Amino acid sequence: MDTRENRECTFRLEVLRRRFERYRRNRKVHSPIPEGLWAAAAKAAGTFGISRIAKALRLNYHDLKQRVERKASNPLAASKPSASQFIELRAPAGRCDCTVELEDAGGDKMRIHLQGMETPDLALLSRSFWESNS
Repeated sequence: MDTRENRECTFRLEVLRRRFERYRRNRKVHSPIPEGLWAAAAKAAGTFGISRIAKALRLNYHDLKQRVERKASNPLAASKPSASQFIELRAPAGRCDCTVELEDAGGDKMRIHLQGMETPDLALLSRSFWESNS
């Protein structure tokens, strides 16, 4: 793995760690970890290894291992669409009037109301929201 790939992997692991930390700060007492976070942890374990991810995210090694094994034995379950899906937005050329609302699994929200201005790069705006909340 070259230096660039290593930095990217480290960054992705840090983003996931922050998502878990935000969940833990905002959760109700004894609430289960959301399936989306478990799925992300299992996916990361496939790349980085179960032990490393369990330690970095403060997860039970055996619970994570079971989820990784379940994912490996049932690839169709891993490919089911999640609650949040990609939606392509085709912005009209020129000026626009619209409202864009984003909400992540942790409940953080962002609303952008655009009125009478040039069409912004919505992909860039949404990416900055997701990366800052991860």
